[in-house]
Amino acid sequence: MERYLLTVIPGLGESAQEKIREAAESRGFTAMFYETPEEAAEMLPKAEIVFGQSGNLADHAPSLKWLCTPSAGINQFTKKDVFLTGQAVLTNSSGAYGVTIAEHVIMILLEILRRKAEYSEIVARREWIRDLHIRSIRDSRITLVGTGNIGQETAIRLRSFSPECLVGVNRRGANPDNLFDRVVLSENMWEVLPETDVLIISLPGTPDTEGMLGEKELALLPDGTVIINVGRGTIIRQSALEKELRKGRLFAGLDVFEQEPIPAEDSLWTCPNLIITPHCAGNMTLPYTVNCIVEMFLENLDNYCQGRPMKRLANIKNGY
Repeated sequence: MERYLLTVIPGLGESAQEKIREAAESRGFTAMFYETPEEAAEMLPKAEIVFGQSGNLADHAPSLKWLCTPSAGINQFTKKDVFLTGQAVLTNSSGAYGVTIAEHVIMILLEILRRKAEYSEIVARREWIRDLHIRSIRDSRITLVGTGNIGQETAIRLRSFSPECLVGVNRRGANPDNLFDRVVLSENMWEVLPETDVLIISLPGTPDTEGMLGEKELALLPDGTVIINVGRGTIIRQSALEKELRKGRLFAGLDVFEQEPIPAEDSLWTCPNLIITPHCAGNMTLPYTVNCIVEMFLENLDNYCQGRPMKRLANIKNGY
């Protein structure tokens, strides 16, 4: 009986496809590649393995035994019966996005601190104003809410700018590779907010993290604090943050939002002190990221075929 491995990822590239095809065929699978779930619809009922991001893929693959999503987040799969019943396993690509997202964080933080948007407006008016007050990462008190791959890669890069301190916030109190000057538990995050100049959020969207930063928490932050969210939009109460931004008290760079895309009529588009990016920090647009995702998948393909424990198994209950 023929075994099928379907890859449903747009713009994966010929080199990556060839790696997957070679590995699949050497293990007795026929590899097929599609750009969209609609294109793959005819073959999905025969698929034993699916490498793809759409939650709809699991709905139309009755023979599915393993689905690997190229993303780190698994929100689109958490309510799928095939995983809840254990008929199939779900793995993610957590750990592949730290480099590209960390670079995005540094970019946005420097843009805000060095007032890039305002200087761009000045130049667009063909004016020569060069004395705007700027701030530095140096000597800043930086709190990273989330100390996983993204938080760690960000901390490594921030350290080279000589901040006053790097404080990690997580659920277990662990300090991975001693990258942080100290680590506080998530439930004690309120203790460090008044001592934070830059707040970087890289948590997954789960019931536990929803609304983690609301009106009360935001009020604890000092005037001028910069918030950068590259986790999930549900972590911050967006309306509460917008009020603080419009008052001119805080600054923010948001890559994720409560509703995506942001509706055209949403007031957030005109909010001052805010840089908006369209959930692009962790896209598969950096070749390094794509290579990591493919290598992770191939590693687990070997594990799957050899009957070894799978890596990066998603926890449906926890949501990541």
